[in-house]
Amino acid sequence: MSQVVLITGASKGIGLEIARRLQSDGFNVYGTSRNPEKSGIKDIRLLQMDVTNDETVTQVIQQVMLETGRIDILINNAGYDLYGTAEDTTMEELHAQMDTNFYGTVRVTQTVLAHMREQRSGKIINIGSIGGLIALPLNSAYAASKFALEGYSESLRFEMLPFNVYVSIVEPGQVKTETLNTAFPTTEQQTIFAVEDAATRARARGENVNLKPEHIANTVSKIVKKSRPKLRYAVGSQVPLVVAMRRYLPERVYESMIKQQFIDPVLAK
Repeated sequence: MSQVVLITGASKGIGLEIARRLQSDGFNVYGTSRNPEKSGIKDIRLLQMDVTNDETVTQVIQQVMLETGRIDILINNAGYDLYGTAEDTTMEELHAQMDTNFYGTVRVTQTVLAHMREQRSGKIINIGSIGGLIALPLNSAYAASKFALEGYSESLRFEMLPFNVYVSIVEPGQVKTETLNTAFPTTEQQTIFAVEDAATRARARGENVNLKPEHIANTVSKIVKKSRPKLRYAVGSQVPLVVAMRRYLPERVYESMIKQQFIDPVLAK
């Protein structure tokens, strides 16, 4: 019998690429989307789920369990990027960012945990980001959500190891997807920085990166096939390099580099 995989945020980008890869690998894949009927996706089974809504999360988990009797692999991918200054980010916007990127992962995971613990097997793979390892300007809400995901994943892994359930977090660098073009700007964008200029520069950098959704899908495919996967999987050569720079460079040198690249060019006149 094929192992059952549940993937959140599977209607586009990284989530869709993971779903297609694992389905081609022979897994029984269930994807989720807030609006599956609008996705136009025909080759992946998509169930309606909003990770910020308890009722839809419970309904999907119950449906998958009723149809298959188990969930072997949970991949928490749903999320979005809120772009803007910390000062301009409203509390409502911050709550919404955390509710999708962090609490949404927790909500789905908690609903699945008892089933995996009872079957004494399972894998939980959280799609994190280099933004959970280093924080860049104009990304404070996103960074907060991904930093939280790092700590949650590590703690949960220790708790679930006695039940043969392995928690892993995938940490991609900047990926060439539509994410930067569809990132949600904060409502107010006028305090300190020329945010639109910063967004244009970020999109230009994104066009030049080599990391694509299929690279993340390849990593996830390797993780699900391992009997005892490790906690962290960096994807992309820039991740270990940037993390090493953050860790080993003198703080003033590192801050100067970030300021020159991200702050100075977009200071509001």
